[in-house]
Amino acid sequence: MLKTQQLTLKHYEVSIKEITDKIAKVKIKVDRFSIIRVALLIVEVFIFIGFVSVQNETLVFILGACLSIPIAVFVFVVKKQNLLIKEEVYFKNLLWIYQNEANLLNGLPNGYSDGSSFEDENHPYLSDLDVFGKSSLFALINRCSTQIGINQLLRHLSTENDKKTILERQDAIKEILTKIDSTFEFRAKLKGHDVSKIEQIKNKLKNQLSSQLTFTHQAFLKIYVKILPYFIAVLFLAAILVGGKLWSILGIFAFINAFITFLFSKKINLVYYGFSGGSALLNDCSVAIKWTEDHNWESNYLLSLFQSKDKVSGQIQALSKIIQAFDARLNILLAAFLNFFLLWDLRCCIQIDEWHKTSSLEVENGLDRIGYFEELIAIATLSYNHPEWIFPTIEDQFSLSTIAIGHPLIKAQQRVDNDYQLLAQPTVDIVTGSNMAGKSTFLRTLGINMVLAYAGAPVCASKMSLSIFKVLTYMRIKDSLNESTSTFKAELDRLKMILTQVALYPNSFVLIDEMLRGTNSRDKYLGSKVFIEKLIDLKTPTLFATHDLQLSELIDLHKDAVRNYHFDIQITEGEMKFDYKIKSGPCTTFNAAILLKEIGLSLD
Repeated sequence: MLKTQQLTLKHYEVSIKEITDKIAKVKIKVDRFSIIRVALLIVEVFIFIGFVSVQNETLVFILGACLSIPIAVFVFVVKKQNLLIKEEVYFKNLLWIYQNEANLLNGLPNGYSDGSSFEDENHPYLSDLDVFGKSSLFALINRCSTQIGINQLLRHLSTENDKKTILERQDAIKEILTKIDSTFEFRAKLKGHDVSKIEQIKNKLKNQLSSQLTFTHQAFLKIYVKILPYFIAVLFLAAILVGGKLWSILGIFAFINAFITFLFSKKINLVYYGFSGGSALLNDCSVAIKWTEDHNWESNYLLSLFQSKDKVSGQIQALSKIIQAFDARLNILLAAFLNFFLLWDLRCCIQIDEWHKTSSLEVENGLDRIGYFEELIAIATLSYNHPEWIFPTIEDQFSLSTIAIGHPLIKAQQRVDNDYQLLAQPTVDIVTGSNMAGKSTFLRTLGINMVLAYAGAPVCASKMSLSIFKVLTYMRIKDSLNESTSTFKAELDRLKMILTQVALYPNSFVLIDEMLRGTNSRDKYLGSKVFIEKLIDLKTPTLFATHDLQLSELIDLHKDAVRNYHFDIQITEGEMKFDYKIKSGPCTTFNAAILLKEIGLSLD
């Protein structure tokens, strides 16, 4: 591990220890409040026993008044404990965030999604360059909890951006890097939530809620719901002091309210559906949105994520509180009491309607903004974890030049870096060499770093400048039993795709690893030769890795359009050693004879 990475890992380890200590302290407080709650219940039981047992009217009045004291204290304790529990959950999420970063630096898998569902063998490069799936580029970068964040990362890794967008994204990521410490708190607020829930809420706000709330617009209903709490409170106090028929009247009103609730129950359920249990999510989203609002962003890309200067975090927080109150209906006994005496569900629907009328149209943009920031934070975290990586220079003219470029998915201590650059005009660069010498890895190294560059991300190199290419690959060709496709047919389909794309995109860049494996050696050579010459005619820059040394002789026919490179082996006392460094010229040393000799076969 590099020294810079060791410093980053040390920072994570210190944070892990600090948060672990905080969790332990909060847990002690939560446990204390649990003991207090039990004690208050016991006190309430004794007061109630005294209230029903004594005959003295004064004592009855005093004990009756005292009945509410443990309940009031109990409610206060429950609120305080719930706040502590939420704080504990937050700290646990934050601890998970830091532990996950430490795990990644130690070579362990990422706890976030690896994007396996996005794998696509028909895409021009995704499968060949390990962009999605286990031990993939997506698995290395992803830190997203929302669907929009995941989709944004998917989009930017699946296609190249234009130069303006790439440079603006680089600036945005660099700006977020200056606030990287607070991004871990941002991520902790979103950890553990259902990623589909926020999309469900957004759809409800945009397409359903307005029509579902029309029944709350009845003037009499709104007035009745508004004055009901005051009326019930006065009636209840009067019934305690006077008694008699007032209790019956209170019962009648409870019956009327129950009937009204039942009358509107279907419409209430429609309003509630989609919000159920979403108060915690909305509350945490409001905190995350507030984080985006509280910073004075300067980069154009980040400023473009704000459709207006309206701060919507407070509005989402207000909706969260209404939904939290609405969630009382999840407790059957509590819901019955609140609806019989306060028309609680109707009251919540009316409050949602008032909120909906006054809320900003930018609320949905605020919720979307979380995902856009998540994706940028994910890439900024990648840069923070690998400070030796650099942001590439994007050129206008045909160009590709790299110094010490390495594969981002290979550990630093095991990785071998290489230099490589194109000429001023396109060439087909034929790379020969033995198995395991590093040809395939080099092609993937170049391709996957180009994907990073076009996403606006840092690349695993000490220097890189390039123009924008359409990356096309031919590496892992598989047959398909389900589609009755042979390996040779799959190879032909891939070659056809490349030729089609090259015709559509003059800026194509082709990476080919061992073409036409599914046919005989003669046809393989002739097919490879004619395909290389087709790419030469089309002036398409290409890296062509092959075992067929005869293809390196094409330089005699196309001196200005073909270059030869190779990866070789060093043989010391009969043992093979690889340095994985790319060198000019065709390969002259192969390992087949050595490997065959190890199993008892020798070549003359």
